[in-house]
This record gives sequence, C-alpha cells and structure tokens, in this order.
Amino acid sequence: MSDNSLRGYVGETGPDAAIAKAPSKGLERSCSDVTGDRLRLLGGLSGLEHIEAAFRGDGFSPHRHDTYGIGVTLSGVQTFSYRGSRRASLPGNIIVLHPDELHDGAAGTESGLVYRMIYVAPEKIADALGHCGVLPFVADPVVSDAVFRGQLGGALASLDEEPSELAVDGILATIADGLRRHSDDPGSRVQRGVSAAMIACREHLASNVVRDVPSQELEEIAGLDRYTIARQFRRAFGTSPHRYLVMRRLDTARRFVRDGLGLADAAYAAGFADQAHFTRHFRRAYGITPGRWQALSST
Repeated sequence: MSDNSLRGYVGETGPDAAIAKAPSKGLERSCSDVTGDRLRLLGGLSGLEHIEAAFRGDGFSPHRHDTYGIGVTLSGVQTFSYRGSRRASLPGNIIVLHPDELHDGAAGTESGLVYRMIYVAPEKIADALGHCGVLPFVADPVVSDAVFRGQLGGALASLDEEPSELAVDGILATIADGLRRHSDDPGSRVQRGVSAAMIACREHLASNVVRDVPSQELEEIAGLDRYTIARQFRRAFGTSPHRYLVMRRLDTARRFVRDGLGLADAAYAAGFADQAHFTRHFRRAYGITPGRWQALSST
C-alpha cells in the first residue's frame, strides 16, 4: 500500500502533520525500515499486559480481546479494520480498542510498522474511575491528543522496568482519565457499582480456568438466573462469562509456553481439549497461531 492510498482512510489526521509529531521521551524509534517481524512481551502484571510489535504487511488476522487495547504508533503506518471502517494511525496518534470489538492489524506501507500496546482489564478501568458498571467507550479508535500521548508514552516506557504498585496505580489512573475524556459521555457517573454477585462469579471463573464451569454453579453463587448473570456480567466486565473463562485459560496457556512447555502440553495443562482446540481459540483472541506467537516472541 502506498502512502498516497491512505488518504481515503477513516480516522486519518493527515500524514504530514502526524509524522511530524515527535514521539514521547523514552519511546523514540527511528523511522527506518523494519527488518524483521518481532513481538516483545514487556511484562504481564495482573490485569495489565504490555507488548511491542514490529512487522511488515499483514500482522494479525481479525480477532478480539476481552480487554481495552491502548497503544501508540511509534513508526510507520498502522492500519486496521474496526467497527465497519478501515482505519489508519500515524506516529503521534493513540489507538483505543474497546473490549470484544473485532479488529485486525497491518502495516500500511512497505517500510513496516512499530507500535506499543497495553491491554487493560475492564474492571481495572472501572476501579480507577471510581465507579463500576459503566465502561467508557471511545467511538473513534484513532485519537489525537498530545497531552494523553505524552502521558501514555511515559507510562509505557516505565513498564519496561519492574514497576511498583504505586506506579501501576498511576498508570491505570492516567489511562482511565484519558479514556473518559475521549468517551461518548465523558461526564457520566453511575453510583451503583458492580454487585458482589458479579465479582464472586468473576473470581470463581478465574479460579477454575482449567475446567468447564456450568451455568448452575454461577447461579448458585449469584442467586440469579443464568441469563441475568450473562447480561450483568457483560455490563460490568465487557464480555460474557464464557469468554472471560476462555481468555483466562489462554492467559494460563501462554504463561506455560513462556515457561518452556510445549504447545500441546500447555494446551492440555490449561484446560483445552487438545492443541487444535487451543489453536482455534488463540487465533480468535490474538489473530495469530500459538506457534507464530511463540516464534515472534522468542526473537
């Protein structure tokens, strides 16, 4: 794709203006060509995951996370399909992807793409905003905000080290405030928080990732019928109870793989029926196969 072909993309702020913006301190990258695909895992704190990716061409097929994805384009042009439109982000832009929204990812020019992304569990955002039950929704996934960009750049750079609890709290507060500022209803406040029943359901799922949890168990925990649980759970945490369980199972399998376990053994140990079952869910969640993810993250 040529640079000129980007002019028709939704969410573009203008190639010349965006490329002229300098990245935040601590995240500088040259705009030279990307020489090889790579995926750096820069820490996996509870409810907070951080990566840096570089690639040419198509990077990730359509997939969806159960987390917020907030990123910065460091060099190149980042293109992706999101909510029915093709989008483009240039250096200086922030990308905001909402939980459970289908998207892909590609480099928009032949020189390739480098970007960083932080994935934040919805409950962390709700907690940081001082209320639960309503999650901020940013309609335009390509955000131009120099102040937020500077704050986010500093936050991402600090995650390269082992951040303290206080540092992580500050990072979450920064991200939550930025999301609320750019959301459809930035002034909204809801007094009613997530019910103890939904928190108990989430904790039960997180503690039982290696087995299938029947709906009856959640009904007994919550004292509600399964359909009410499904509606309230999605409202509180941005996804369904089943998908939350599968994503935590994928987190467990990825941890096993990083620790050196083979893909088949990691799949079985995390509760998947077999490696093929693991691969299907992995591709739906991350847009690549577990083998490809393992190869990229080990380079």
